[in-house]
Amino acid sequence: MMKKYGLIFTVLMGLFLLIACSGESNTGTAANSNDNTTNDSSTENKVAVDESSGEIDMVWYPNESGSDMKTARDEIGAMIEEATGKTVNHHLTTDYAIAIETIVNNNSAIAFMGAQGFIEAQNRNENLKPLVVTSGGSGTLDDAVYYSWLAVNLDEQDDFKVDGEFTLDTLHEKTMSFVSNSSTSGFVVPAADILGHYQPKSDFADLSETDLMEGGPLFSQVLFGNSHQGSAVNLLNGRADVAAFCDSCLENYVELVEGEANTVGAIYKVKDGAAEPFNTVPEAEFMIMHATPVLNAPFVVNHELLSEEEIQKLKDLMTSDEVANNEKIFVPADSGNSGLFFKSAEERFVEVENEWFDPIRELSN
Repeated sequence: MMKKYGLIFTVLMGLFLLIACSGESNTGTAANSNDNTTNDSSTENKVAVDESSGEIDMVWYPNESGSDMKTARDEIGAMIEEATGKTVNHHLTTDYAIAIETIVNNNSAIAFMGAQGFIEAQNRNENLKPLVVTSGGSGTLDDAVYYSWLAVNLDEQDDFKVDGEFTLDTLHEKTMSFVSNSSTSGFVVPAADILGHYQPKSDFADLSETDLMEGGPLFSQVLFGNSHQGSAVNLLNGRADVAAFCDSCLENYVELVEGEANTVGAIYKVKDGAAEPFNTVPEAEFMIMHATPVLNAPFVVNHELLSEEEIQKLKDLMTSDEVANNEKIFVPADSGNSGLFFKSAEERFVEVENEWFDPIRELSN
C-alpha cells in the first residue's frame, strides 16, 4: 500500500505458513466499537448503480474513505474511466462488513480491500478475482508487503516489557484495540501472532481467534476501531492499552521520530496539522512493540459485472508506466503530500494471481 521495505517473498510465505492460528474470521461485530473515519457523506451507503448502464460502482474500506483521500480516489476513478469508458461512482463506507457485502452482492464492480476481506468475499462470490496489487520498491511482488503493528503509548512502554524487552506475555488483562475482524493487518495477522505465542502455554492451550474478539480469557476488554485510523486513536486517546494497525494506513498522519521504521522500539509521533481523527490527539507518540510483514492489498474486480475485455484494458492501464509515474496515485515519498500510495523507488501496480494470497488463507485454516 505505501512504502515497502526490502523483504524476500519466499521468506514472508514461510513466516505466514509457520504461524499457528485457529478459528475463522467473521464479519460480525465484537465487544465494543469506535469509528473515527471522516467520509464524504454524500455518497455514504449509496445505492449501487446498474453496471450495464455505463457506470461503475467502486467500493472503498473505511481506511480509504476519508476526505483526505479524495484526490487519490478521484484519480484512480479517472484511471478506471479511461480504461473502461464508464463513469465511476465512489461508494464510501464506515464499516468493513458493508464494503465486503457490497461487492459480494454484485452491488459493486471494483473494490480496494485487504487480503483477508478479499478472501472472505471470494468465498461467497467466485466471480471476485484480484486485479492488481502495489509492488514493493523493487517494482515486483518480491517485496510487495506492508506491516502490521502492535503499538503502545510511549509513556506506557515499560508496562509491556520484561527485563527491558517487549514481550507478548504482557498483553494478558490489557485493553486491546483491533481494526475489524475482517482486517488482515488489523486483526488476522496479529491474532495469529498472539495465538502462536499463547497457545503453547498450558493456561491458554484452548485460546481461539474468537476469544481474542472479546474480553475474557486473554484481554480485559476488546475494542474495534472500524478503521486503522480509528484503532490508532483508540490507543492514543487512552481508551486502549495496546492497539493493532498498519504502517501504510497511518503514513499520512504520523512520522518516525526515533529508530528504524517498522521495527520493535521505533517511535512515531502524530504530524503537525494531521487530519481527522488525529487532530484530536496532537503530538501524541507511540512505540512499536511487535511488527509483522503482510501481503499487499489487492484491487478486486467482479467478473460478472465487467467484461473480460474491460478487465484486460484496466489491467493494461493500471500496470503501465503512465500510471506508475502519476504523482496523484503514487505520491513521491519525500513530497510531504498525503496520498494512498507512496513512491520511494520503483513502486507500481503489478498483476497478481489468486494463489498469491494463499499464505493469508492459511492463517484462517
